[in-house]
Amino acid sequence: MASPSSSYLLLLAAILALVSWQAIASDPSPLQDFCVADKDSKVLVNGFVCKDPKGANADDFFMAAKLDMPRDTKLSKVGSNITLINAMRLPGLNTLGISLARIDYAPLGENPPHTHPRATEILTVLEGTLYVGFVTSNQDNKLFSKVLNKGDVFVFPKGLIHFQFNPNPYQPAVAIAALSSQNPGAITIANAMFGSKPPISHEVLAKAFQVDKKTVDWLQAQFWADNHN
Repeated sequence: MASPSSSYLLLLAAILALVSWQAIASDPSPLQDFCVADKDSKVLVNGFVCKDPKGANADDFFMAAKLDMPRDTKLSKVGSNITLINAMRLPGLNTLGISLARIDYAPLGENPPHTHPRATEILTVLEGTLYVGFVTSNQDNKLFSKVLNKGDVFVFPKGLIHFQFNPNPYQPAVAIAALSSQNPGAITIANAMFGSKPPISHEVLAKAFQVDKKTVDWLQAQFWADNHN
């Protein structure tokens, strides 16, 4: 039987391991007031190099994104248009661990199933109605879904497959999403599986999705457009 002191040490070690894992699994905390991205730097790091803070100005923290203006969804095959504001577009966001997106949905438009490998997302509906949901990891693959109306909020946990769909055939919808990474990334499932370059083997996809190779051929021949601006 373990002594109280050894049990305490094991508990302490477990807590330290958990804290260390959480630190690794998210954007690093800044060590200074700000780190405006120097996108002209030739140095390659996991993020952006900071430019000299003495040369920073208010424009580094500003972007005339006009997020109050409707976005065109007509050119999107899935009927949505995403305007992402991240560190690549707003240099002052570098190292701050956040980003923002406006999502416009055409009538019956959707933001198809996708994941953000580096961010949790919190979505607020500004106009219209959305059917949203996420699926838990194996083995359960449980669907958590909800119909959201104007002003409603929903959270998509980091890394889990999620989606949004506008069920109204006549009215568009608009949402704002906040994400817990300066560069959350987006992996759209259908695009990744059937639009990869070079294509994934027919045998792999046919077995994985339990369909015949002709179906895989047809899916790979589609134009898998990106709905991100």
